[in-house]
Amino acid sequence: MEAYHIDRFGSVDGIVLRSSEDPRPGPKDILMRVRASSLNYRDLMVLKGGGRGPTKLGVVPLSDGAGEVAAMGDGVTRVKLGDRVIGTFHPRWFGGPLSADYLTDRLGANLDGMLAEYAVLSEEAVVPLPSRLSFEEAATLPCAAVTAWVALTGHRRVTAGDTVLTQGSGGVSVFALQFARILGARVIATTSTTEKAERFKALGASDVINYTETPDWDERAHTLTDGRGVDCVVEIGGPGTIAMSLRALAVGGHVSLIGASLSPAGTMLDPLLLTGRGITLGSISVGSRADFEAMNRAIALHRLHPVIDRAFPFAEAKAAYRHFEGRGHFGKVVITNG
Repeated sequence: MEAYHIDRFGSVDGIVLRSSEDPRPGPKDILMRVRASSLNYRDLMVLKGGGRGPTKLGVVPLSDGAGEVAAMGDGVTRVKLGDRVIGTFHPRWFGGPLSADYLTDRLGANLDGMLAEYAVLSEEAVVPLPSRLSFEEAATLPCAAVTAWVALTGHRRVTAGDTVLTQGSGGVSVFALQFARILGARVIATTSTTEKAERFKALGASDVINYTETPDWDERAHTLTDGRGVDCVVEIGGPGTIAMSLRALAVGGHVSLIGASLSPAGTMLDPLLLTGRGITLGSISVGSRADFEAMNRAIALHRLHPVIDRAFPFAEAKAAYRHFEGRGHFGKVVITNG
Protein backbone atom coordinates (compact mmCIF):
# COMPACT_ATOMS: atom_id res chain seq x y z
CA MET A 1 0.00 0.00 0.00
CA GLU A 2 0.95 3.66 -0.23
CA ALA A 3 1.00 5.80 2.89
CA TYR A 4 2.35 9.16 3.93
CA HIS A 5 4.73 9.35 6.90
CA ILE A 6 6.11 12.22 8.98
CA ASP A 7 9.87 11.77 8.49
CA ARG A 8 10.77 15.02 10.23
CA PHE A 9 8.87 17.57 12.23
CA GLY A 10 8.53 21.24 11.41
CA SER A 11 6.78 21.64 8.07
CA VAL A 12 4.83 19.95 5.30
CA ASP A 13 8.14 19.16 3.58
CA GLY A 14 8.73 16.56 6.31
CA ILE A 15 5.87 14.39 4.99
CA VAL A 16 6.93 11.64 2.54
CA LEU A 17 4.99 9.04 0.55
CA ARG A 18 6.22 5.45 0.81
CA SER A 19 5.07 2.03 -0.37
CA SER A 20 4.88 -1.09 1.80
CA GLU A 21 3.04 -4.38 2.05
CA ASP A 22 -0.65 -4.16 2.88
CA PRO A 23 -1.15 -4.49 6.65
CA ARG A 24 -3.06 -7.44 8.07
CA PRO A 25 -5.61 -7.19 10.85
CA GLY A 26 -5.02 -9.10 14.07
CA PRO A 27 -7.66 -10.68 16.31
CA LYS A 28 -10.63 -8.34 16.87
CA ASP A 29 -9.15 -5.90 14.32
CA ILE A 30 -10.42 -4.75 10.95
CA LEU A 31 -8.60 -3.52 7.86
CA MET A 32 -10.20 -0.33 6.58
CA ARG A 33 -9.80 0.66 2.94
CA VAL A 34 -9.48 4.38 3.56
CA ARG A 35 -11.59 6.30 1.03
CA ALA A 36 -11.24 9.77 2.53
CA SER A 37 -9.52 11.60 5.39
CA SER A 38 -9.67 15.13 6.72
CA LEU A 39 -7.42 17.69 8.38
CA ASN A 40 -7.75 19.21 11.84
CA TYR A 41 -5.75 21.86 13.67
CA ARG A 42 -4.25 19.15 15.88
CA ASP A 43 -2.69 17.61 12.75
CA LEU A 44 -0.69 20.81 12.24
CA MET A 45 0.42 20.64 15.87
CA VAL A 46 1.56 17.02 15.39
CA LEU A 47 3.42 17.98 12.23
CA LYS A 48 5.35 20.59 14.18
CA GLY A 49 6.29 17.97 16.76
CA GLY A 50 3.92 19.27 19.39
CA GLY A 51 0.41 18.80 20.59
CA ARG A 52 -0.79 17.24 23.80
CA GLY A 53 0.36 13.67 24.33
CA PRO A 54 2.88 11.31 22.72
CA THR A 55 4.06 11.80 19.15
CA LYS A 56 6.61 9.81 17.14
CA LEU A 57 8.56 10.19 13.92
CA GLY A 58 7.60 7.95 11.03
CA VAL A 59 3.92 7.94 11.98
CA VAL A 60 1.17 7.97 9.34
CA PRO A 61 -0.62 11.29 10.00
CA LEU A 62 -4.28 12.33 10.37
CA SER A 63 -6.76 11.12 12.96
CA ASP A 64 -9.89 11.30 10.80
CA GLY A 65 -10.85 8.87 8.06
CA ALA A 66 -13.71 6.87 6.57
CA GLY A 67 -13.83 3.84 4.30
CA GLU A 68 -15.03 0.27 4.09
CA VAL A 69 -14.11 -2.94 5.86
CA ALA A 70 -11.70 -4.77 3.50
CA ALA A 71 -10.63 -7.61 5.81
CA MET A 72 -11.24 -8.81 9.37
CA GLY A 73 -9.22 -10.60 12.01
CA ASP A 74 -10.47 -13.50 14.08
CA GLY A 75 -13.37 -12.86 16.41
CA VAL A 76 -14.75 -9.69 14.82
CA THR A 77 -18.50 -9.39 15.41
CA ARG A 78 -19.34 -5.64 15.35
CA VAL A 79 -18.91 -5.22 11.58
CA LYS A 80 -18.86 -7.30 8.41
CA LEU A 81 -16.93 -7.17 5.14
CA GLY A 82 -17.94 -4.22 2.99
CA ASP A 83 -19.45 -2.17 5.82
CA ARG A 84 -18.95 1.61 5.48
CA VAL A 85 -17.28 2.79 8.68
CA ILE A 86 -15.57 5.77 10.32
CA GLY A 87 -12.71 5.59 12.78
CA THR A 88 -13.17 7.13 16.23
CA PHE A 89 -10.79 9.81 17.52
CA HIS A 90 -10.20 8.08 20.88
CA PRO A 91 -9.88 4.37 19.98
CA ARG A 92 -10.57 3.10 23.53
CA TRP A 93 -13.06 5.66 24.89
CA PHE A 94 -16.37 3.93 24.30
CA GLY A 95 -18.50 5.91 26.75
CA GLY A 96 -18.66 7.28 30.27
CA PRO A 97 -16.18 9.73 31.82
CA LEU A 98 -12.87 10.48 30.15
CA SER A 99 -9.88 8.62 31.62
CA ALA A 100 -6.24 9.64 31.35
CA ASP A 101 -5.56 6.19 29.95
CA TYR A 102 -7.65 6.94 26.86
CA LEU A 103 -5.43 9.91 25.96
CA THR A 104 -2.33 7.75 25.37
CA ASP A 105 -3.66 6.42 22.05
CA ARG A 106 -3.41 9.16 19.43
CA LEU A 107 -4.12 8.27 15.81
CA GLY A 108 -1.83 10.18 13.51
CA ALA A 109 0.53 11.05 16.39
CA ASN A 110 1.90 7.98 18.19
CA LEU A 111 -0.34 5.50 16.33
CA ASP A 112 -0.54 5.29 12.54
CA GLY A 113 -3.42 7.35 11.23
CA MET A 114 -5.54 7.73 8.11
CA LEU A 115 -3.35 9.27 5.40
CA ALA A 116 -2.88 5.86 3.79
CA GLU A 117 -4.64 3.42 1.49
CA TYR A 118 -5.35 1.08 4.40
CA ALA A 119 -5.59 1.39 8.19
CA VAL A 120 -5.82 -1.32 10.85
CA LEU A 121 -8.27 -0.49 13.65
CA SER A 122 -9.89 -2.32 16.52
CA GLU A 123 -13.44 -3.34 15.69
CA GLU A 124 -14.42 -1.32 18.78
CA ALA A 125 -12.88 1.85 17.32
CA VAL A 126 -15.26 2.35 14.39
CA VAL A 127 -18.85 3.50 13.91
CA PRO A 128 -21.16 3.12 10.89
CA LEU A 129 -21.53 5.99 8.43
CA PRO A 130 -24.71 8.04 8.90
CA SER A 131 -27.15 7.41 6.08
CA ARG A 132 -26.86 9.63 3.00
CA LEU A 133 -23.28 10.72 3.73
CA SER A 134 -20.43 10.19 1.29
CA PHE A 135 -17.02 8.94 2.43
CA GLU A 136 -15.72 12.50 2.05
CA GLU A 137 -18.45 13.89 4.30
CA ALA A 138 -18.02 11.09 6.84
CA ALA A 139 -14.27 11.69 7.05
CA THR A 140 -14.95 15.17 8.47
CA LEU A 141 -16.72 13.85 11.57
CA PRO A 142 -14.40 12.13 14.13
CA CYS A 143 -12.62 15.17 15.57
CA ALA A 144 -14.28 18.46 14.62
CA ALA A 145 -17.90 17.31 14.50
CA VAL A 146 -17.79 15.25 17.70
CA THR A 147 -16.03 18.14 19.45
CA ALA A 148 -18.75 20.55 18.36
CA TRP A 149 -21.48 18.11 19.39
CA VAL A 150 -20.03 17.62 22.88
CA ALA A 151 -19.45 21.39 23.22
CA LEU A 152 -23.22 21.81 22.89
CA THR A 153 -24.50 18.68 24.61
CA GLY A 154 -21.87 17.82 27.22
CA HIS A 155 -21.24 20.03 30.26
CA ARG A 156 -24.35 22.14 29.66
CA ARG A 157 -26.82 20.97 27.05
CA VAL A 158 -28.02 23.63 24.65
CA THR A 159 -31.80 23.65 24.40
CA ALA A 160 -34.42 25.26 22.17
CA GLY A 161 -34.45 29.03 22.58
CA ASP A 162 -30.85 29.30 23.76
CA THR A 163 -28.35 31.54 21.97
CA VAL A 164 -24.98 30.11 20.93
CA LEU A 165 -21.99 32.17 19.81
CA THR A 166 -19.43 30.59 17.47
CA GLN A 167 -15.98 31.89 16.49
CA GLY A 168 -14.47 31.75 13.02
CA SER A 169 -15.08 29.43 10.08
CA GLY A 170 -13.09 26.29 10.89
CA GLY A 171 -14.59 22.83 11.10
CA VAL A 172 -15.61 22.92 14.78
CA SER A 173 -17.30 26.32 14.45
CA VAL A 174 -19.26 25.42 11.32
CA PHE A 175 -20.40 22.13 12.84
CA ALA A 176 -21.37 23.97 16.03
CA LEU A 177 -23.60 26.29 14.01
CA GLN A 178 -25.26 23.35 12.25
CA PHE A 179 -25.79 21.37 15.46
CA ALA A 180 -27.03 24.37 17.42
CA ARG A 181 -29.67 24.96 14.78
CA ILE A 182 -30.98 21.38 14.90
CA LEU A 183 -31.08 21.66 18.71
CA GLY A 184 -33.36 24.68 18.30
CA ALA A 185 -30.88 27.39 19.29
CA ARG A 186 -30.24 30.80 17.82
CA VAL A 187 -26.69 31.27 16.53
CA ILE A 188 -24.53 34.38 16.47
CA ALA A 189 -21.39 33.77 14.42
CA THR A 190 -18.20 35.81 14.38
CA THR A 191 -15.99 36.05 11.31
CA SER A 192 -13.64 38.41 9.51
CA THR A 193 -15.06 38.74 5.98
CA THR A 194 -18.33 39.70 4.30
CA GLU A 195 -18.17 36.60 2.09
CA LYS A 196 -17.99 34.26 5.09
CA ALA A 197 -20.74 36.22 6.83
CA GLU A 198 -23.07 35.50 3.92
CA ARG A 199 -22.21 31.80 4.07
CA PHE A 200 -22.96 31.71 7.79
CA LYS A 201 -26.35 33.31 7.19
CA ALA A 202 -27.09 30.76 4.48
CA LEU A 203 -26.38 28.01 7.05
CA GLY A 204 -28.84 29.53 9.50
CA ALA A 205 -26.97 32.05 11.65
CA SER A 206 -29.41 34.71 12.80
CA ASP A 207 -26.66 37.30 13.15
CA VAL A 208 -23.00 37.57 12.12
CA ILE A 209 -20.46 39.89 13.75
CA ASN A 210 -17.45 40.91 11.68
CA TYR A 211 -14.80 41.13 14.39
CA THR A 212 -12.45 43.21 12.22
CA GLU A 213 -15.13 45.90 11.98
CA THR A 214 -16.52 45.31 15.49
CA PRO A 215 -13.60 44.33 17.72
CA ASP A 216 -15.79 44.64 20.84
CA TRP A 217 -17.95 41.74 19.68
CA ASP A 218 -18.81 40.79 23.26
CA GLU A 219 -20.68 44.08 23.62
CA ARG A 220 -22.37 43.52 20.28
CA ALA A 221 -23.51 40.07 21.45
CA HIS A 222 -25.26 41.71 24.40
CA THR A 223 -26.89 44.26 22.10
CA LEU A 224 -28.16 41.49 19.81
CA THR A 225 -29.69 39.69 22.80
CA ASP A 226 -31.35 42.78 24.30
CA GLY A 227 -28.69 43.04 26.97
CA ARG A 228 -29.03 39.45 28.18
CA GLY A 229 -25.92 37.84 26.67
CA VAL A 230 -25.48 34.42 25.08
CA ASP A 231 -26.05 31.06 26.72
CA CYS A 232 -23.06 29.25 25.24
CA VAL A 233 -19.80 30.24 23.55
CA VAL A 234 -17.87 27.68 21.53
CA GLU A 235 -14.43 29.12 22.33
CA ILE A 236 -11.70 28.37 19.80
CA GLY A 237 -9.90 31.72 19.70
CA GLY A 238 -7.49 31.23 22.60
CA PRO A 239 -5.96 33.78 24.96
CA GLY A 240 -7.04 36.66 22.74
CA THR A 241 -10.75 35.89 23.04
CA ILE A 242 -11.44 33.98 26.27
CA ALA A 243 -12.06 37.11 28.37
CA MET A 244 -14.46 38.49 25.75
CA SER A 245 -16.25 35.14 25.58
CA LEU A 246 -16.84 35.28 29.34
CA ARG A 247 -18.12 38.86 29.09
CA ALA A 248 -20.48 37.85 26.27
CA LEU A 249 -22.23 35.29 28.47
CA ALA A 250 -25.65 35.63 30.04
CA VAL A 251 -26.15 34.83 33.70
CA GLY A 252 -25.77 31.05 34.02
CA GLY A 253 -24.03 30.81 30.64
CA HIS A 254 -21.32 28.37 29.64
CA VAL A 255 -18.05 28.51 27.68
CA SER A 256 -16.93 25.31 25.93
CA LEU A 257 -13.14 25.45 25.60
CA ILE A 258 -11.93 23.72 22.46
CA GLY A 259 -8.55 22.02 22.08
CA ALA A 260 -5.59 24.24 22.92
CA SER A 261 -7.70 27.36 23.26
CA LEU A 262 -6.09 28.29 26.57
CA SER A 263 -2.50 28.02 25.31
CA PRO A 264 0.04 29.46 25.80
CA ALA A 265 0.57 28.69 29.45
CA GLY A 266 0.53 31.68 31.75
CA THR A 267 -2.56 33.35 30.30
CA MET A 268 -4.21 35.23 33.13
CA LEU A 269 -7.89 35.99 33.60
CA ASP A 270 -9.56 38.49 35.85
CA PRO A 271 -11.22 36.26 38.50
CA LEU A 272 -14.15 38.68 38.63
CA LEU A 273 -15.13 37.40 35.18
CA LEU A 274 -15.72 33.98 36.71
CA THR A 275 -17.69 34.94 39.80
CA GLY A 276 -21.09 36.25 40.71
CA ARG A 277 -23.00 35.28 37.57
CA GLY A 278 -23.22 31.50 37.82
CA ILE A 279 -21.22 30.96 34.64
CA THR A 280 -19.29 27.76 33.92
CA LEU A 281 -16.39 26.65 31.75
CA GLY A 282 -15.73 23.17 30.42
CA SER A 283 -12.78 21.85 28.43
CA ILE A 284 -13.63 19.54 25.53
CA SER A 285 -11.45 16.55 24.59
CA VAL A 286 -13.43 15.53 21.48
CA GLY A 287 -15.75 12.79 22.80
CA SER A 288 -16.44 9.08 23.24
CA ARG A 289 -17.78 6.52 20.79
CA ALA A 290 -21.17 6.90 22.46
CA ASP A 291 -21.06 10.66 21.77
CA PHE A 292 -20.13 9.92 18.14
CA GLU A 293 -23.05 7.51 17.75
CA ALA A 294 -25.52 9.97 19.32
CA MET A 295 -24.30 12.70 16.99
CA ASN A 296 -24.64 10.41 13.97
CA ARG A 297 -28.25 9.67 14.88
CA ALA A 298 -28.96 13.41 14.88
CA ILE A 299 -27.14 13.85 11.56
CA ALA A 300 -29.19 11.07 9.96
CA LEU A 301 -32.50 12.26 11.42
CA HIS A 302 -32.02 15.85 10.29
CA ARG A 303 -30.30 14.93 7.01
CA LEU A 304 -27.43 17.23 7.89
CA HIS A 305 -24.47 17.40 5.51
CA PRO A 306 -20.99 18.55 6.60
CA VAL A 307 -19.57 21.63 4.92
CA ILE A 308 -16.50 20.76 2.85
CA ASP A 309 -14.30 23.68 1.84
CA ARG A 310 -12.23 21.71 -0.66
CA ALA A 311 -11.29 18.11 -1.46
CA PHE A 312 -7.80 17.16 -2.65
CA PRO A 313 -6.76 13.86 -4.27
CA PHE A 314 -4.47 11.57 -2.26
CA ALA A 315 -1.53 12.41 -4.52
CA GLU A 316 -1.90 16.08 -3.54
CA ALA A 317 -1.99 15.59 0.23
CA LYS A 318 0.78 18.13 0.79
CA ALA A 319 -1.22 20.73 -1.12
CA ALA A 320 -4.15 19.99 1.20
CA TYR A 321 -1.93 20.65 4.22
CA ARG A 322 -0.73 23.95 2.75
CA HIS A 323 -4.27 25.05 1.93
CA PHE A 324 -5.33 24.21 5.48
CA GLU A 325 -2.34 26.06 6.94
CA GLY A 326 -3.48 29.20 5.11
CA ARG A 327 -6.50 29.36 7.50
CA GLY A 328 -8.76 30.73 4.78
CA HIS A 329 -11.00 27.65 4.61
CA PHE A 330 -14.70 27.55 5.46
CA GLY A 331 -15.56 24.17 6.91
CA LYS A 332 -13.43 21.07 6.38
CA VAL A 333 -10.48 20.25 4.11
CA VAL A 334 -10.65 16.68 2.83
CA ILE A 335 -8.26 14.27 1.08
CA THR A 336 -9.87 11.62 -1.15
CA ASN A 337 -8.40 8.23 -1.93
CA GLY A 338 -10.37 6.46 -4.63
